[in-house]
Amino acid sequence: MKQLVIAERVCLIGHIVSMVFGLVGILIVVPNAQVILNLSEVGQTAMQWSMAGGGVVYMILGAVGVFLYATRTLGLGRALAFLLPSVFISLGSELLGTSTGFPFGHYSYLSGLGYKIAGLVPFTIPLSWFYLGFVSYLLARAGLEVDKKPNLWRHISAIALGALLLTSWDFVLDPAMSQTSLPFWYWQQPGPFFGMPYQNFAGWLGTSAVFMTVTALLWRNNPINWDRYLRWALPTQLNIPLAVYLSNFAFATVMSLTAGFFVPVLLGLLLGVTPAVLLWLKGSSIPGQVSTEQPEISVARVIAVK
Repeated sequence: MKQLVIAERVCLIGHIVSMVFGLVGILIVVPNAQVILNLSEVGQTAMQWSMAGGGVVYMILGAVGVFLYATRTLGLGRALAFLLPSVFISLGSELLGTSTGFPFGHYSYLSGLGYKIAGLVPFTIPLSWFYLGFVSYLLARAGLEVDKKPNLWRHISAIALGALLLTSWDFVLDPAMSQTSLPFWYWQQPGPFFGMPYQNFAGWLGTSAVFMTVTALLWRNNPINWDRYLRWALPTQLNIPLAVYLSNFAFATVMSLTAGFFVPVLLGLLLGVTPAVLLWLKGSSIPGQVSTEQPEISVARVIAVK
């Protein structure tokens, strides 16, 4: 278990460091090519590596780190029950979107995000759907567990809130990443929301709601022994999902503010960051008995499907 935690933290720290490194490259180095010429040979090599694969590395590290976290806290079966639907359903939506314009609108991916599946969608894109989708759904599920609402209402609300958190991140990310000096995708038919069509948000909400619903059903078929794990609740584990969400939101915010996109950031803060923090506070308020003996599922009380 200790080795798993170490690997998880190394991946998540590397994920955040890679995002910072990427910001430096996109916002400082690319617009000022002479900066590279003034670097040492090692610095030039690092910057060339960053431009060639930095985006790929930060998404892979994020996906691996979150998967290790999910495996440690929920068990391998439940981790896979989120990974597989999120990756394959999001990939299907992305392939459909880049081919037909449904459900996101007409867009195409450029280079910089790794090998393209079917020549259309970088393999890293479904990974980002997974790790941001997981932390979004987990925060929503944990926060709503505090409220003693009927089960069906709680599950539907968690899916809706999780989808909203994930889409709110895209409010901030998409305008900047498609209009920087080094864009990663472009809109063939730009829309009214800072170059994006409103259809894009409907596609994000729909896609994330579908794979979160599939996961909720799979988790229901793999029930947690409630009585056994109730006294082992460790709500502080929710710090990691919140940190992943906020760090990725911060990356998108810096990109958008640098490009002069202030409204998307405000919308993201209102509809994404604010509810994420409130849900984290509610989920972390659940009383539990902390023990030095680590159970298989350390946050079961806040995410279990009864």
